[in-house]
Amino acid sequence: MPDIHLPGRLPGRRSVLAAGAAATASLGASWLLTGCTGAAAAPDLTAAALKGTPDPGGTLRIARPPASDAETLDPASSLSAYEYLGALYNRLVRVGTGGELAPDLAESWESDAKARTWTFRLRKGVTFHDGRAFTAADAAYTLRHILDKATASPQAAVLAPLVDPKTLRTPDAHTLVVPLKTPNAEFPSLLTHYNCYVIPDGSAKGIGRTGIGTGPFKLESFAPAGPGRVTAHKDHWAGRPVLDAVAFYSVADMSARSNALLAGQVDLLSQTNLDFATARVVAASDRATVARVKDAQWYVLPMLTTEKPFTDVRVRQAMKLAYDPEHVVKVALQGAGTAGWDNPVPPSDPAHITTHPAHDPEQARHLLKQAGHEGLTVDLYTSSYDPLFTPMALAYQDSAKRAGIRIKVKTAAADSYYTQIWMKKPLMATYWFTGRPVDQLFTQIFRSGSSYNETAWSDKEFDAVLDRARAETDDTGRRELYGEAQTLVIERGGAMTPMFADRLVGISRKVRGYAEHGFEFDYLNIGVKGA
Repeated sequence: MPDIHLPGRLPGRRSVLAAGAAATASLGASWLLTGCTGAAAAPDLTAAALKGTPDPGGTLRIARPPASDAETLDPASSLSAYEYLGALYNRLVRVGTGGELAPDLAESWESDAKARTWTFRLRKGVTFHDGRAFTAADAAYTLRHILDKATASPQAAVLAPLVDPKTLRTPDAHTLVVPLKTPNAEFPSLLTHYNCYVIPDGSAKGIGRTGIGTGPFKLESFAPAGPGRVTAHKDHWAGRPVLDAVAFYSVADMSARSNALLAGQVDLLSQTNLDFATARVVAASDRATVARVKDAQWYVLPMLTTEKPFTDVRVRQAMKLAYDPEHVVKVALQGAGTAGWDNPVPPSDPAHITTHPAHDPEQARHLLKQAGHEGLTVDLYTSSYDPLFTPMALAYQDSAKRAGIRIKVKTAAADSYYTQIWMKKPLMATYWFTGRPVDQLFTQIFRSGSSYNETAWSDKEFDAVLDRARAETDDTGRRELYGEAQTLVIERGGAMTPMFADRLVGISRKVRGYAEHGFEFDYLNIGVKGA
Protein backbone atom coordinates (compact mmCIF):
# COMPACT_ATOMS: atom_id res chain seq x y z
CA MET A 1 0.00 0.00 0.00
CA PRO A 2 1.39 3.49 -0.81
CA ASP A 3 2.32 5.88 1.96
CA ILE A 4 -0.20 8.34 3.34
CA HIS A 5 0.87 11.80 2.21
CA LEU A 6 -0.91 14.53 4.13
CA PRO A 7 0.67 17.69 2.69
CA GLY A 8 3.12 19.58 4.86
CA ARG A 9 2.23 17.85 8.08
CA LEU A 10 2.42 14.11 8.04
CA PRO A 11 5.07 11.43 7.59
CA GLY A 12 4.32 8.30 5.63
CA ARG A 13 2.54 5.17 6.73
CA ARG A 14 5.63 3.55 8.26
CA SER A 15 6.03 6.25 10.91
CA VAL A 16 2.28 6.38 11.48
CA LEU A 17 2.33 2.70 12.28
CA ALA A 18 5.31 3.19 14.54
CA ALA A 19 3.46 5.91 16.44
CA GLY A 20 0.69 3.43 17.14
CA ALA A 21 2.81 0.30 17.49
CA ALA A 22 1.83 -0.33 21.08
CA ALA A 23 -1.82 -0.11 20.18
CA THR A 24 -1.41 -2.35 17.17
CA ALA A 25 0.38 -4.98 19.21
CA SER A 26 -2.64 -5.28 21.44
CA LEU A 27 -5.07 -5.68 18.55
CA GLY A 28 -4.69 -8.42 15.95
CA ALA A 29 -7.29 -11.10 16.60
CA SER A 30 -8.10 -9.87 20.09
CA TRP A 31 -11.81 -10.23 19.48
CA LEU A 32 -11.20 -13.96 19.76
CA LEU A 33 -10.44 -13.34 23.41
CA THR A 34 -12.87 -10.57 24.27
CA GLY A 35 -15.69 -11.52 21.95
CA CYS A 36 -16.19 -15.18 21.31
CA THR A 37 -15.42 -16.30 24.83
CA GLY A 38 -17.87 -13.78 26.23
CA ALA A 39 -15.41 -13.18 29.04
CA ALA A 40 -15.09 -9.43 28.78
CA ALA A 41 -17.68 -6.90 29.76
CA ALA A 42 -19.09 -4.43 27.24
CA PRO A 43 -16.52 -1.75 26.45
CA ASP A 44 -16.55 1.40 28.55
CA LEU A 45 -16.84 3.85 25.67
CA THR A 46 -18.27 7.34 25.39
CA ALA A 47 -21.77 7.71 24.01
CA ALA A 48 -20.96 10.76 21.91
CA ALA A 49 -18.20 13.05 20.76
CA LEU A 50 -16.99 15.83 23.03
CA LYS A 51 -19.47 18.64 23.65
CA GLY A 52 -18.89 22.33 23.20
CA THR A 53 -18.67 24.94 20.49
CA PRO A 54 -15.99 24.69 17.79
CA ASP A 55 -13.85 27.65 16.86
CA PRO A 56 -14.60 29.24 13.48
CA GLY A 57 -12.34 28.19 10.62
CA GLY A 58 -9.80 25.40 10.40
CA THR A 59 -9.66 22.19 8.38
CA LEU A 60 -11.20 18.86 9.33
CA ARG A 61 -9.06 15.93 8.17
CA ILE A 62 -11.01 12.77 7.35
CA ALA A 63 -9.49 9.35 6.65
CA ARG A 64 -11.68 7.10 4.53
CA PRO A 65 -11.25 3.71 2.83
CA PRO A 66 -10.16 3.99 -0.81
CA ALA A 67 -12.57 3.33 -3.63
CA SER A 68 -11.95 2.22 -7.21
CA ASP A 69 -10.50 4.43 -9.91
CA ALA A 70 -14.06 4.73 -11.22
CA GLU A 71 -15.16 6.70 -8.13
CA THR A 72 -17.37 9.61 -9.14
CA LEU A 73 -18.98 12.70 -7.62
CA ASP A 74 -22.12 12.14 -9.67
CA PRO A 75 -24.64 11.45 -6.89
CA ALA A 76 -26.91 9.41 -9.12
CA SER A 77 -24.32 6.72 -9.73
CA SER A 78 -21.92 7.16 -6.80
CA LEU A 79 -21.34 4.11 -4.63
CA SER A 80 -18.56 5.27 -2.31
CA ALA A 81 -18.03 9.05 -2.14
CA TYR A 82 -20.54 9.51 0.67
CA GLU A 83 -18.52 12.13 2.55
CA TYR A 84 -18.06 14.30 -0.54
CA LEU A 85 -21.74 14.09 -1.47
CA GLY A 86 -22.93 15.32 1.91
CA ALA A 87 -20.57 18.28 1.74
CA LEU A 88 -21.28 19.28 -1.85
CA TYR A 89 -24.99 18.71 -2.35
CA ASN A 90 -28.50 18.95 -0.94
CA ARG A 91 -31.58 16.81 -1.61
CA LEU A 92 -35.16 17.93 -2.00
CA VAL A 93 -36.04 16.02 1.19
CA ARG A 94 -33.78 14.69 3.94
CA VAL A 95 -34.15 12.46 6.98
CA GLY A 96 -34.21 14.41 10.24
CA THR A 97 -32.36 13.51 13.41
CA GLY A 98 -35.43 11.70 14.75
CA GLY A 99 -35.98 9.68 11.59
CA GLU A 100 -38.71 12.00 10.31
CA LEU A 101 -38.79 13.58 6.85
CA ALA A 102 -37.45 17.12 6.91
CA PRO A 103 -37.22 19.95 4.35
CA ASP A 104 -34.01 20.49 2.42
CA LEU A 105 -34.26 22.15 -1.00
CA ALA A 106 -38.01 21.55 -0.88
CA GLU A 107 -39.64 23.63 1.85
CA SER A 108 -42.89 21.63 1.72
CA TRP A 109 -44.70 18.95 -0.26
CA GLU A 110 -48.20 17.57 -0.57
CA SER A 111 -50.09 15.00 -2.61
CA ASP A 112 -53.57 14.71 -4.03
CA ALA A 113 -56.12 12.62 -2.14
CA LYS A 114 -54.93 9.37 -3.75
CA ALA A 115 -51.19 10.01 -3.30
CA ARG A 116 -50.91 9.87 -7.09
CA THR A 117 -49.53 13.35 -7.78
CA TRP A 118 -46.95 15.04 -5.56
CA THR A 119 -46.20 18.77 -5.55
CA PHE A 120 -42.95 20.11 -4.08
CA ARG A 121 -42.60 23.80 -3.13
CA LEU A 122 -38.94 24.66 -3.57
CA ARG A 123 -36.73 26.95 -1.54
CA LYS A 124 -35.99 30.40 -2.97
CA GLY A 125 -32.67 32.23 -2.83
CA VAL A 126 -30.52 29.10 -3.26
CA THR A 127 -27.48 29.20 -5.53
CA PHE A 128 -25.16 26.55 -6.88
CA HIS A 129 -21.42 26.83 -6.28
CA ASP A 130 -20.98 28.40 -9.74
CA GLY A 131 -23.45 31.18 -8.92
CA ARG A 132 -26.44 29.82 -10.82
CA ALA A 133 -29.83 30.05 -9.12
CA PHE A 134 -31.46 26.78 -8.11
CA THR A 135 -34.87 26.29 -9.77
CA ALA A 136 -37.45 23.59 -10.41
CA ALA A 137 -35.70 22.81 -13.70
CA ASP A 138 -32.71 21.52 -11.73
CA ALA A 139 -34.93 19.32 -9.55
CA ALA A 140 -36.69 17.84 -12.58
CA TYR A 141 -33.39 17.31 -14.39
CA THR A 142 -31.98 15.47 -11.37
CA LEU A 143 -34.86 12.97 -11.42
CA ARG A 144 -34.54 12.49 -15.18
CA HIS A 145 -30.81 11.91 -14.79
CA ILE A 146 -31.41 9.21 -12.16
CA LEU A 147 -34.00 7.54 -14.38
CA ASP A 148 -31.83 7.63 -17.49
CA LYS A 149 -30.66 4.06 -18.17
CA ALA A 150 -27.27 5.37 -19.29
CA THR A 151 -26.67 6.72 -15.76
CA ALA A 152 -27.00 3.23 -14.24
CA SER A 153 -28.20 4.68 -10.94
CA PRO A 154 -29.01 2.15 -8.19
CA GLN A 155 -31.96 4.37 -7.30
CA ALA A 156 -33.49 4.00 -10.75
CA ALA A 157 -34.85 0.58 -9.83
CA VAL A 158 -36.74 2.23 -6.98
CA LEU A 159 -38.07 5.26 -8.86
CA ALA A 160 -38.61 3.91 -12.40
CA PRO A 161 -41.73 1.86 -11.52
CA LEU A 162 -43.24 5.06 -10.14
CA VAL A 163 -42.02 7.99 -12.21
CA ASP A 164 -42.23 8.63 -15.96
CA PRO A 165 -39.63 11.35 -16.61
CA LYS A 166 -41.73 12.71 -19.47
CA THR A 167 -44.59 13.62 -17.13
CA LEU A 168 -42.59 15.81 -14.71
CA ARG A 169 -43.89 19.38 -14.64
CA THR A 170 -42.42 22.70 -13.49
CA PRO A 171 -45.33 25.19 -13.53
CA ASP A 172 -43.03 27.89 -12.15
CA ALA A 173 -39.40 28.31 -11.05
CA HIS A 174 -40.07 27.05 -7.54
CA THR A 175 -42.65 24.28 -8.03
CA LEU A 176 -42.04 20.68 -9.10
CA VAL A 177 -44.99 18.40 -9.86
CA VAL A 178 -44.38 14.64 -9.97
CA PRO A 179 -47.27 12.50 -11.28
CA LEU A 180 -46.82 8.84 -10.33
CA LYS A 181 -47.72 5.76 -12.33
CA THR A 182 -49.23 4.20 -9.20
CA PRO A 183 -50.16 5.76 -5.84
CA ASN A 184 -47.39 6.04 -3.25
CA ALA A 185 -47.99 7.74 0.08
CA GLU A 186 -44.29 7.33 0.96
CA PHE A 187 -42.89 8.85 -2.24
CA PRO A 188 -41.04 11.82 -0.63
CA SER A 189 -39.11 9.38 1.56
CA LEU A 190 -37.64 7.79 -1.58
CA LEU A 191 -35.97 11.10 -2.43
CA THR A 192 -33.86 11.00 0.75
CA HIS A 193 -31.48 8.43 -0.73
CA TYR A 194 -27.92 9.64 -1.32
CA ASN A 195 -28.33 9.05 -5.07
CA CYS A 196 -30.96 11.82 -5.05
CA TYR A 197 -28.75 14.85 -4.35
CA VAL A 198 -29.74 17.69 -6.68
CA ILE A 199 -27.41 18.66 -9.54
CA PRO A 200 -27.64 21.59 -12.00
CA ASP A 201 -29.75 21.28 -15.14
CA GLY A 202 -27.66 19.87 -18.01
CA SER A 203 -24.63 18.96 -15.88
CA ALA A 204 -24.58 15.17 -16.28
CA LYS A 205 -21.48 14.96 -18.45
CA GLY A 206 -19.22 16.83 -16.04
CA ILE A 207 -20.82 16.50 -12.61
CA GLY A 208 -18.73 13.46 -11.70
CA ARG A 209 -15.63 15.70 -11.78
CA THR A 210 -16.95 19.17 -10.91
CA GLY A 211 -19.17 18.32 -7.92
CA ILE A 212 -21.18 21.52 -8.41
CA GLY A 213 -24.06 21.50 -5.94
CA THR A 214 -25.85 23.68 -3.42
CA GLY A 215 -24.13 22.19 -0.35
CA PRO A 216 -22.17 23.94 2.40
CA PHE A 217 -18.82 23.17 0.72
CA LYS A 218 -17.57 23.47 -2.84
CA LEU A 219 -15.00 21.29 -4.53
CA GLU A 220 -11.35 22.33 -4.59
CA SER A 221 -9.81 19.01 -5.64
CA PHE A 222 -10.82 15.37 -6.11
CA ALA A 223 -8.93 12.27 -7.20
CA PRO A 224 -10.90 9.04 -7.63
CA ALA A 225 -9.70 6.55 -4.98
CA GLY A 226 -7.33 9.26 -3.72
CA PRO A 227 -7.20 12.50 -1.74
CA GLY A 228 -9.46 15.51 -2.12
CA ARG A 229 -10.48 18.79 -0.54
CA VAL A 230 -13.61 20.93 -0.23
CA THR A 231 -13.80 24.53 0.95
CA ALA A 232 -16.55 26.53 2.61
CA HIS A 233 -19.33 27.83 0.38
CA LYS A 234 -19.76 31.24 1.98
CA ASP A 235 -23.09 31.89 0.22
CA HIS A 236 -24.72 28.65 1.32
CA TRP A 237 -28.46 29.17 1.76
CA ALA A 238 -28.43 27.87 5.36
CA GLY A 239 -25.39 29.96 6.35
CA ARG A 240 -21.64 29.60 6.16
CA PRO A 241 -20.23 26.38 7.66
CA VAL A 242 -18.03 26.61 10.74
CA LEU A 243 -15.05 25.02 9.00
CA ASP A 244 -12.94 26.62 6.27
CA ALA A 245 -12.25 23.27 4.62
CA VAL A 246 -12.45 19.49 4.81
CA ALA A 247 -9.55 17.36 3.56
CA PHE A 248 -10.14 13.71 2.60
CA TYR A 249 -7.44 11.04 2.59
CA SER A 250 -7.80 7.48 1.30
CA VAL A 251 -6.19 4.90 3.59
CA ALA A 252 -6.73 1.26 2.73
CA ASP A 253 -5.87 -0.40 6.03
CA MET A 254 -8.10 0.05 9.09
CA SER A 255 -5.11 -0.17 11.44
CA ALA A 256 -3.33 2.55 9.49
CA ARG A 257 -6.42 4.78 9.71
CA SER A 258 -6.65 4.20 13.45
CA ASN A 259 -2.97 4.87 13.98
CA ALA A 260 -3.14 8.08 11.94
CA LEU A 261 -5.87 9.22 14.34
CA LEU A 262 -3.81 8.25 17.39
CA ALA A 263 -0.83 10.13 15.95
CA GLY A 264 -2.93 13.28 15.52
CA GLN A 265 -2.61 13.19 11.74
CA VAL A 266 -6.34 12.96 10.99
CA ASP A 267 -9.40 14.07 12.94
CA LEU A 268 -12.11 11.59 11.95
CA LEU A 269 -12.32 8.03 10.63
CA SER A 270 -15.13 7.71 8.13
CA GLN A 271 -16.69 4.46 6.89
CA THR A 272 -14.75 2.70 9.66
CA ASN A 273 -16.48 0.73 12.39
CA LEU A 274 -13.75 0.20 14.99
CA ASP A 275 -13.36 -3.21 16.54
CA PHE A 276 -13.59 -3.20 20.34
CA ALA A 277 -9.89 -3.63 21.03
CA THR A 278 -9.07 -0.66 18.81
CA ALA A 279 -11.95 1.36 20.23
CA ARG A 280 -10.64 0.87 23.77
CA VAL A 281 -7.16 2.04 22.74
CA VAL A 282 -8.58 5.06 20.92
CA ALA A 283 -10.90 6.01 23.79
CA ALA A 284 -8.01 5.82 26.27
CA SER A 285 -5.71 8.05 24.24
CA ASP A 286 -5.01 11.73 24.85
CA ARG A 287 -5.63 12.76 21.25
CA ALA A 288 -8.72 10.79 20.27
CA THR A 289 -11.94 9.32 21.56
CA VAL A 290 -14.85 7.23 20.32
CA ALA A 291 -18.35 8.35 19.40
CA ARG A 292 -21.11 5.75 19.36
CA VAL A 293 -23.85 5.98 16.75
CA LYS A 294 -26.76 3.90 18.07
CA ASP A 295 -27.86 0.95 15.90
CA ALA A 296 -26.15 2.60 12.93
CA GLN A 297 -25.37 -0.57 11.03
CA TRP A 298 -27.64 -3.47 10.19
CA TYR A 299 -25.72 -6.74 9.85
CA VAL A 300 -27.00 -9.54 7.64
CA LEU A 301 -26.26 -13.16 6.78
CA PRO A 302 -27.94 -13.38 3.36
CA MET A 303 -28.95 -16.78 2.05
CA LEU A 304 -29.10 -16.84 -1.75
CA THR A 305 -32.58 -18.22 -2.40
CA THR A 306 -31.71 -19.28 -5.93
CA GLU A 307 -29.01 -21.69 -4.68
CA LYS A 308 -29.52 -24.99 -2.87
CA PRO A 309 -30.22 -25.65 -0.06
CA PHE A 310 -31.74 -22.18 0.41
CA THR A 311 -34.25 -22.61 -2.40
CA ASP A 312 -36.31 -24.48 0.21
CA VAL A 313 -38.14 -22.12 2.57
CA ARG A 314 -37.97 -24.77 5.30
CA VAL A 315 -34.18 -24.64 5.23
CA ARG A 316 -34.27 -20.83 5.45
CA GLN A 317 -36.65 -21.02 8.39
CA ALA A 318 -34.45 -23.61 10.09
CA MET A 319 -31.36 -21.43 9.67
CA LYS A 320 -33.22 -18.62 11.45
CA LEU A 321 -34.67 -20.71 14.24
CA ALA A 322 -31.32 -22.42 14.83
CA TYR A 323 -29.48 -19.45 16.29
CA ASP A 324 -30.05 -16.99 19.13
CA PRO A 325 -29.64 -13.32 18.08
CA GLU A 326 -29.14 -12.32 21.71
CA HIS A 327 -26.13 -14.63 21.81
CA VAL A 328 -24.71 -13.02 18.67
CA VAL A 329 -25.12 -9.53 20.13
CA LYS A 330 -23.45 -10.57 23.38
CA VAL A 331 -20.52 -12.30 21.68
CA ALA A 332 -19.93 -10.30 18.50
CA LEU A 333 -20.93 -6.86 19.83
CA GLN A 334 -20.28 -7.33 23.53
CA GLY A 335 -23.68 -5.78 24.07
CA ALA A 336 -23.08 -2.65 21.97
CA GLY A 337 -26.12 -3.13 19.76
CA THR A 338 -29.57 -4.67 19.49
CA ALA A 339 -30.74 -8.15 18.51
CA GLY A 340 -32.29 -8.13 15.04
CA TRP A 341 -34.46 -11.26 15.18
CA ASP A 342 -34.28 -11.37 11.37
CA ASN A 343 -36.25 -8.13 10.97
CA PRO A 344 -34.36 -5.57 8.84
CA VAL A 345 -36.48 -2.65 10.02
CA PRO A 346 -34.56 -0.98 12.89
CA PRO A 347 -36.18 -0.92 16.34
CA SER A 348 -36.18 2.89 16.24
CA ASP A 349 -38.38 2.97 13.12
CA PRO A 350 -42.07 3.67 13.92
CA ALA A 351 -43.04 0.86 11.54
CA HIS A 352 -40.95 -1.77 13.39
CA ILE A 353 -42.84 -4.78 14.76
CA THR A 354 -41.56 -6.58 17.83
CA THR A 355 -43.17 -9.99 17.20
CA HIS A 356 -40.93 -12.74 15.86
CA PRO A 357 -40.43 -16.51 16.13
CA ALA A 358 -38.44 -17.59 19.18
CA HIS A 359 -35.05 -19.28 19.03
CA ASP A 360 -35.95 -22.96 18.66
CA PRO A 361 -33.13 -25.39 17.74
CA GLU A 362 -35.40 -28.42 18.00
CA GLN A 363 -37.90 -26.99 15.52
CA ALA A 364 -34.96 -26.13 13.28
CA ARG A 365 -33.84 -29.78 13.39
CA HIS A 366 -37.40 -30.88 12.55
CA LEU A 367 -37.64 -28.57 9.53
CA LEU A 368 -34.26 -29.68 8.21
CA LYS A 369 -35.30 -33.33 8.51
CA GLN A 370 -38.51 -32.57 6.62
CA ALA A 371 -36.50 -30.87 3.88
CA GLY A 372 -34.05 -33.75 3.62
CA HIS A 373 -31.13 -31.76 5.03
CA GLU A 374 -30.66 -33.30 8.47
CA GLY A 375 -27.15 -32.53 9.72
CA LEU A 376 -26.77 -29.68 7.26
CA THR A 377 -23.23 -28.48 6.53
CA VAL A 378 -22.80 -25.12 4.80
CA ASP A 379 -20.00 -22.64 4.10
CA LEU A 380 -20.32 -19.10 5.51
CA TYR A 381 -18.08 -16.52 3.85
CA THR A 382 -16.63 -13.57 5.71
CA SER A 383 -13.65 -11.20 5.44
CA SER A 384 -11.74 -8.45 7.22
CA TYR A 385 -13.65 -5.85 5.16
CA ASP A 386 -15.59 -5.09 8.33
CA PRO A 387 -14.27 -5.99 11.80
CA LEU A 388 -17.61 -7.48 12.88
CA PHE A 389 -18.10 -9.92 10.01
CA THR A 390 -15.98 -12.70 11.45
CA PRO A 391 -17.13 -12.34 15.09
CA MET A 392 -20.74 -12.43 13.85
CA ALA A 393 -20.05 -15.50 11.69
CA LEU A 394 -18.35 -17.36 14.54
CA ALA A 395 -21.12 -16.44 16.98
CA TYR A 396 -23.70 -17.76 14.50
CA GLN A 397 -21.62 -20.91 14.01
CA ASP A 398 -21.52 -21.49 17.76
CA SER A 399 -25.24 -20.94 18.24
CA ALA A 400 -26.48 -22.91 15.22
CA LYS A 401 -24.57 -26.09 16.11
CA ARG A 402 -27.23 -26.74 18.77
CA ALA A 403 -29.60 -27.45 15.90
CA GLY A 404 -27.13 -29.85 14.31
CA ILE A 405 -26.06 -27.32 11.67
CA ARG A 406 -22.36 -27.35 10.87
CA ILE A 407 -21.09 -23.96 9.68
CA LYS A 408 -17.69 -23.74 8.00
CA VAL A 409 -16.47 -20.14 8.24
CA LYS A 410 -14.33 -19.20 5.24
CA THR A 411 -12.38 -15.95 5.06
CA ALA A 412 -12.21 -14.19 1.69
CA ALA A 413 -10.03 -11.27 0.60
CA ALA A 414 -11.36 -7.89 1.67
CA ASP A 415 -10.51 -6.06 -1.56
CA SER A 416 -12.58 -8.40 -3.74
CA TYR A 417 -15.26 -9.33 -1.23
CA TYR A 418 -18.04 -7.30 -2.82
CA THR A 419 -17.14 -8.34 -6.36
CA GLN A 420 -16.39 -12.04 -5.86
CA ILE A 421 -18.46 -13.07 -2.81
CA TRP A 422 -21.46 -10.76 -2.32
CA MET A 423 -24.56 -12.03 -4.16
CA LYS A 424 -22.46 -14.89 -5.58
CA LYS A 425 -21.93 -17.28 -2.66
CA PRO A 426 -24.98 -19.02 -1.07
CA LEU A 427 -24.19 -17.71 2.43
CA MET A 428 -22.03 -14.78 3.48
CA ALA A 429 -21.80 -11.82 5.84
CA THR A 430 -22.61 -8.23 4.94
CA TYR A 431 -24.03 -5.02 6.39
CA TRP A 432 -26.10 -1.99 5.46
CA PHE A 433 -26.51 1.45 7.00
CA THR A 434 -29.73 2.10 8.88
CA GLY A 435 -31.64 5.31 8.27
CA ARG A 436 -33.42 4.14 5.12
CA PRO A 437 -37.15 4.90 5.17
CA VAL A 438 -39.08 1.64 5.32
CA ASP A 439 -40.39 1.75 1.74
CA GLN A 440 -36.91 2.47 0.42
CA LEU A 441 -35.50 -0.43 2.45
CA PHE A 442 -38.08 -2.94 1.24
CA THR A 443 -38.09 -1.77 -2.38
CA GLN A 444 -34.34 -1.66 -2.80
CA ILE A 445 -33.27 -4.77 -0.89
CA PHE A 446 -36.25 -7.16 -0.80
CA ARG A 447 -38.58 -6.51 -3.72
CA SER A 448 -38.49 -8.99 -6.60
CA GLY A 449 -35.99 -8.04 -9.29
CA SER A 450 -34.21 -5.23 -7.46
CA SER A 451 -30.52 -4.99 -8.32
CA TYR A 452 -29.72 -4.78 -4.59
CA ASN A 453 -31.87 -7.78 -3.65
CA GLU A 454 -28.90 -9.68 -2.24
CA THR A 455 -30.85 -12.88 -1.50
CA ALA A 456 -32.60 -12.94 -4.92
CA TRP A 457 -35.81 -13.54 -2.95
CA SER A 458 -38.98 -13.23 -5.02
CA ASP A 459 -42.34 -13.36 -3.28
CA LYS A 460 -45.50 -12.18 -5.05
CA GLU A 461 -47.42 -11.78 -1.80
CA PHE A 462 -44.68 -9.57 -0.34
CA ASP A 463 -44.61 -7.41 -3.47
CA ALA A 464 -48.42 -7.08 -3.37
CA VAL A 465 -48.39 -6.06 0.31
CA LEU A 466 -45.75 -3.46 -0.47
CA ASP A 467 -47.90 -2.07 -3.29
CA ARG A 468 -50.91 -1.88 -0.99
CA ALA A 469 -48.87 -0.10 1.68
CA ARG A 470 -47.69 2.50 -0.82
CA ALA A 471 -51.25 3.21 -1.93
CA GLU A 472 -52.63 3.45 1.62
CA THR A 473 -53.02 7.11 2.60
CA ASP A 474 -54.05 6.36 6.19
CA ASP A 475 -50.90 6.36 8.33
CA THR A 476 -52.14 3.65 10.69
CA GLY A 477 -53.26 1.39 7.88
CA ARG A 478 -49.99 1.88 6.02
CA ARG A 479 -47.98 1.03 9.14
CA GLU A 480 -49.98 -2.19 9.57
CA LEU A 481 -49.23 -3.20 5.99
CA TYR A 482 -45.53 -2.55 6.49
CA GLY A 483 -45.86 -4.78 9.54
CA GLU A 484 -47.25 -7.55 7.32
CA ALA A 485 -44.29 -7.05 5.00
CA GLN A 486 -41.89 -7.48 7.90
CA THR A 487 -43.60 -10.71 8.93
CA LEU A 488 -43.19 -12.10 5.41
CA VAL A 489 -39.49 -11.18 5.36
CA ILE A 490 -38.96 -12.84 8.73
CA GLU A 491 -40.89 -16.01 7.93
CA ARG A 492 -40.06 -16.57 4.24
CA GLY A 493 -37.17 -14.35 3.22
CA GLY A 494 -33.54 -15.26 2.77
CA ALA A 495 -32.00 -12.59 4.99
CA MET A 496 -30.95 -13.45 8.52
CA THR A 497 -30.55 -10.25 10.54
CA PRO A 498 -28.73 -11.18 13.75
CA MET A 499 -28.07 -7.64 14.96
CA PHE A 500 -28.07 -3.89 14.68
CA ALA A 501 -24.68 -2.63 15.78
CA ASP A 502 -23.71 0.65 17.37
CA ARG A 503 -21.04 2.11 15.13
CA LEU A 504 -17.85 3.04 16.97
CA VAL A 505 -16.36 6.10 15.29
CA GLY A 506 -12.80 7.23 15.93
CA ILE A 507 -12.67 10.99 16.36
CA SER A 508 -10.19 13.60 17.58
CA ARG A 509 -10.72 15.19 20.97
CA LYS A 510 -10.50 18.54 19.18
CA VAL A 511 -13.66 17.95 17.13
CA ARG A 512 -16.87 19.67 18.26
CA GLY A 513 -20.39 19.70 16.82
CA TYR A 514 -20.14 16.15 15.53
CA ALA A 515 -23.38 14.52 14.38
CA GLU A 516 -23.63 11.66 11.92
CA HIS A 517 -26.38 9.78 10.17
CA GLY A 518 -25.46 7.03 7.72
CA PHE A 519 -21.97 8.40 7.05
CA GLU A 520 -23.44 11.86 6.51
CA PHE A 521 -22.18 14.58 8.81
CA ASP A 522 -23.71 17.84 9.93
CA TYR A 523 -21.24 19.75 7.79
CA LEU A 524 -22.64 23.13 8.78
CA ASN A 525 -21.90 22.81 12.48
CA ILE A 526 -18.96 20.44 12.80
CA GLY A 527 -15.62 22.09 13.60
CA VAL A 528 -12.45 21.86 15.64
CA LYS A 529 -11.31 23.45 18.89
CA GLY A 530 -8.22 25.55 18.48
CA ALA A 531 -8.74 26.08 14.76
